[in-house]
Amino acid sequence: MRIATITNWAYGATVCLTIAAGFTMVLASNADRLERDAVRQRDLFDQLTFEVEADEAQLTDQARLAAVTGDPSHEIAYNRTLAAIGPVEQRLSKLKDNGAKEEELRSLEEGLRWAATLQDEQKAAIAAIKAGDEVTAHKIIFGAEYERELERVHFLLGRFRYMLDNRSDRAIEEASRASQRLRTVSEAMVAITAVLFLFVLGFVLKRRILKPVVKLSDVVNRLADQDYAVEPPQLSQIDEIGDMAQAVRIFRENGIERQRLERERDADWHVRDLLARMTQRLQGCESVADLFEVVRLFAPKIAPNLAGRLYTLDTRLEMMACASEWQSPHGSDAAFAPDDCWALRRGQLHMPGGDLVDVPCKHVPPETAAAAICVPLTAQGETIGLLVLENKTGAHGPNENAKVYIELMSETVGLALANLKLRDALHEKALFDALTGLRNRHDLADTLRRSLAQADASKTPLTCLMVDIDHFKQLNDRHGHDAGDLTIRSVASALDNAVREDGVAFRYGGEEFLLLLPGCDEARAVERSQLIQDRITGMTLVHEGTSLGPVTVSIGIAIYPQHGPAHALIGTADAALLRAKDEGRNRIVVAAGAREVQPAASARG
Repeated sequence: MRIATITNWAYGATVCLTIAAGFTMVLASNADRLERDAVRQRDLFDQLTFEVEADEAQLTDQARLAAVTGDPSHEIAYNRTLAAIGPVEQRLSKLKDNGAKEEELRSLEEGLRWAATLQDEQKAAIAAIKAGDEVTAHKIIFGAEYERELERVHFLLGRFRYMLDNRSDRAIEEASRASQRLRTVSEAMVAITAVLFLFVLGFVLKRRILKPVVKLSDVVNRLADQDYAVEPPQLSQIDEIGDMAQAVRIFRENGIERQRLERERDADWHVRDLLARMTQRLQGCESVADLFEVVRLFAPKIAPNLAGRLYTLDTRLEMMACASEWQSPHGSDAAFAPDDCWALRRGQLHMPGGDLVDVPCKHVPPETAAAAICVPLTAQGETIGLLVLENKTGAHGPNENAKVYIELMSETVGLALANLKLRDALHEKALFDALTGLRNRHDLADTLRRSLAQADASKTPLTCLMVDIDHFKQLNDRHGHDAGDLTIRSVASALDNAVREDGVAFRYGGEEFLLLLPGCDEARAVERSQLIQDRITGMTLVHEGTSLGPVTVSIGIAIYPQHGPAHALIGTADAALLRAKDEGRNRIVVAAGAREVQPAASARG
């Protein structure tokens, strides 16, 4: 058989198969339409039947409200609703017009008849109320028989919906099966048509098409497996094959771009997850040291190409001090003045590098200024810190996505740092005396309990010193309260310095102080008390050009467990202090032994 004949037969078969496939697709589309119509009809029937149930519920509620309250407005509302619903025949006609079958309507009619019976009972109850017979009205509208009839209406309407759903499901299933069969036939015809078409091409245009098609086929298969590293063939011919090769190249470029966007999206989600976890960890920080460690760990993960340092404002020195750093940034971590940073001056992110000319910050090394970015940490309008970042790739600052992440990170860190500083300030106000800076009586109970537990565990003594400034009231009256405050601060500083290495000093109240010395026996306690008296006596206090004269203190010593039980330790030391004052002040008295120790200054004098 000639090739031309084979070609003609192939073309004829191709045309027939194409027409048959198109007709099959039309049938499949018609089956889809039937399926959609069945779904739409079922939804409409469900809506109509639910409206019937809602109407009956509304009538029942209005009739019961009329029976309970006797308010004529409920009767008016009931009559208006009843008039709007219409008779049973009207409802059946509405469903029938939308395609309900006779057997389904017969099932629904029974439910609507029972609903009409309920309406008769509702009217009877309303009439009884109007006649003043509340008992009869309540018995009708709230009686067991009424509830059974109401349930029967719901059951019959539900059965009607069930019948409609079964019919609709069958119709949908049949339409779906028909559509699937027709689509399968259509796809088979299309496949056969494609085979015949390729057969014709193989005989007619073998040399011009076969070789480039094979090459393109291999490329397309690899692209289908998302292997975008494959290089499509460079075909110079200007025809359909050349257009196909160009389309393959565009498809490959789009695939490469899509992969890049997917990688960026995945990286974006990863960074967002890191930011969320960082925020959670920052919220759980108990100290600023914890916060610095969290920033040091998470910042390199959020912005891998950025090295950096975190600075906080030292309010005492009015300098920005380095608190944490990561990925070894260039330059020194020395403190600098806030005015040396343009980000702190302007209160916003500052990048001196890039196409736009800008002023570099003084604290950034000149060789890295173009790759630096400064981000102020603010909270409630107050600057509390600074992020100084450096692009390790040498580029002019981070990209746009990284800038967004950095700003989010700076806001989170700034808020967390502000919260920690606020909490520390409140904690300090709660536990430390504002005048002296010593711990106050609020912290004494916890510290004493821990110290006693440690003493019991280690079988070592715990010494308590009660210290009182002698003749403080006379000094306060003579020189004024400012001079008294100066004296209290000076004595507190001497006491704190005397026990800072191995004890804790508290302001007990007024001019009284309490010292706890763990592991200190009686001899060392007396020696420490004499040292305290020497330091305080040796102070020279001058207020407004007037010398306040020498200041002396009386000290009472009690040692646990030597001088009594734990709960009486402070009381025992206080009793020893009272004795020291009674015996002339400027003395050291040890509890229990009642042994008096003369001041070191007196002993020398």
